[in-house]
Amino acid sequence: MLLTTVAAGVLALSFGFSGPAVADPAHQHISELGSHDAPVDIVRKATDLPASIGDRGPETVRVRLETVEVTGRLADDTSYHYWTFNRKVPGPLVRVRVGDTIEVLLENHADNMAMHNVDFHAVTGLHGGGHATLAAPGEEKGFTFKALKPGLYVYHCAVGPAAQHIANGMYGMVLVEPEGGLPPVDHEFYVMQGEIYTEEAFGTPGELTESYDKLMDEQPEYYVLNGAAEGLTGDNAMKAKVGETVRIYFGVGGPNKTSSFHVIGEIFDKVYDLGSLTGEVRADVQTISVPPGGAAVVDFKVEVPGEYLLVDHALSRVGRGLVAKLIVDGPQQPEIYREGVDQMLGLLTQ
Repeated sequence: MLLTTVAAGVLALSFGFSGPAVADPAHQHISELGSHDAPVDIVRKATDLPASIGDRGPETVRVRLETVEVTGRLADDTSYHYWTFNRKVPGPLVRVRVGDTIEVLLENHADNMAMHNVDFHAVTGLHGGGHATLAAPGEEKGFTFKALKPGLYVYHCAVGPAAQHIANGMYGMVLVEPEGGLPPVDHEFYVMQGEIYTEEAFGTPGELTESYDKLMDEQPEYYVLNGAAEGLTGDNAMKAKVGETVRIYFGVGGPNKTSSFHVIGEIFDKVYDLGSLTGEVRADVQTISVPPGGAAVVDFKVEVPGEYLLVDHALSRVGRGLVAKLIVDGPQQPEIYREGVDQMLGLLTQ
């Protein structure tokens, strides 16, 4: 009976059989953690990822994650109370190689209101490390695991209700490179899709409040890439030059919606489907499906200049913030793509 009770408690912490975590309205966060008038920049730039590991042997890698609750910018004149790993959404891309030993230390910031932990999908072991890292505000917890399988994996907070912690921004990815690494490319980008559930309607200015009821009904007001509506546009847009190769490490934090990931005006030369780096590589793909808690890697060569949009091809979501930009500079390539009707009219009159 005792074991059954303990197991039930762990399941409640991990999968949300308990009620929602509720913030104390009287609690005032310290100023460095943001306010509506001075929100934290929570968007992780797509270029913020470690360099390729290359051809090295197995090592011990130390990963430090700090869970921090901050008020960040969600959209123009709109802020939201995010729960984060290392003050950004997504959390840092952890990059290791198969055979590495990873030492994980998780610190739950003392100013937080909720318990937090981390569940790595790359872990072979109890709760992906979730039970070992369950920490109250001000506590540090840790564990060690060996990376047995190469691939691109999601990690997330799994304290119940797990969906609430994930929706508030607590997700990231770990890349376990195969022995010898991946084929080189000119640019690598780190992009994750998520959902945010607010009581207020999309586009409402001010500091928004989370809606547990909309979360349970799977009705988000915002769809985001790297944490914010249109977060990877403007100064955060990705950049490349004509003729260069691009690799996107793409994941879905969710917690609920599958993505139909698509780059308008491009075709993926290679797709490492479902995050598998050792399985069959698919060629010449237009759109890929990535489930919540899943990932994929896509490679493509940019051959024509212009502004390319990254979207979920469930296209109503573009109107709720889910769009990013890849800006490609370089000379026009009329033999591949040319706008205008003059030449076509000439051909038709011959």
